[in-house]
Amino acid sequence: MRIGAIEAGGTKIVCGIGNELGEIETRMSFPTESPEIVVKKIIDYFKDEKLDAIGLGTFGPIDVNRNSKTYGYITTTPKPNWANVNFLGELKQHFSVPIGFDTDVNGAALAEATWGSAKGLKNCVYYTIGTGVGVGVYAEGNLVHGLLHPEAGHVPVRRHPQDTYKGFCPFHHDCLEGLAAGPAIEGRFGVKGHELDQNHIAWEIEAHYLSDALVSTILLLSPEKIILGGGVMHQSQLFPLIRKAVQEKLNGYVQHEQLLTNIDHYIVAPGLGDNAGLAGAVAIGLREVVKK
Repeated sequence: MRIGAIEAGGTKIVCGIGNELGEIETRMSFPTESPEIVVKKIIDYFKDEKLDAIGLGTFGPIDVNRNSKTYGYITTTPKPNWANVNFLGELKQHFSVPIGFDTDVNGAALAEATWGSAKGLKNCVYYTIGTGVGVGVYAEGNLVHGLLHPEAGHVPVRRHPQDTYKGFCPFHHDCLEGLAAGPAIEGRFGVKGHELDQNHIAWEIEAHYLSDALVSTILLLSPEKIILGGGVMHQSQLFPLIRKAVQEKLNGYVQHEQLLTNIDHYIVAPGLGDNAGLAGAVAIGLREVVKK
């Protein structure tokens, strides 16, 4: 099979073509400009390709309820010009193949459970920490939806005692995304994260917020694996800080070897690396073929 894949992030759009093994054959990327420009570039990329399906994994919030009048829309995003955009509908006007639609992080969770770090498991959670914070939940072999879909990037977190930054989220200010996404690091210290020393207090603060969120995730969902992706997690010094903080905050309450002695293999980077998001879009497309 040849599956068209669209990973739509708040900063850039990645398009590619993959197969049923999760292998990416071709890819290209471009900035997330206005919806009109983005849709035109997507159409130009795929218009001469023979595809069996397309998978669209996008930033949100989005409407994933197939019975809703706004199914396929991006809804209340703070991304300029993208609120209430019928993203899926625009693509359906130009392509006659099945098109799957979900969040980019749900797609990444599905891809990691199919081909990556969580392969063979029935439950995993995927966090992406980049321009924003998104969370995909794969539970008992299914992606979790409900009223909409998980929006755990906006859960409240306890403030680090040395952090006075107000938070950049326009809706909640000091939610997880407002305090831990890439723009929060830059807003707090005046430079991008990759410009800071590995021993800078920024990483202690970042680990504090992310570990708070992971502890809540472990207690609420009990996933078999937690996967942390996104640009911020390219700072590999974060992983040991987060793991240590998670263990300290759980304080032995959850008695499982994965948390007590094997946490290095429990809180992990994506097995698919930077392809997790694009492979996620492939997985969303494959799922739509099955449904059809």
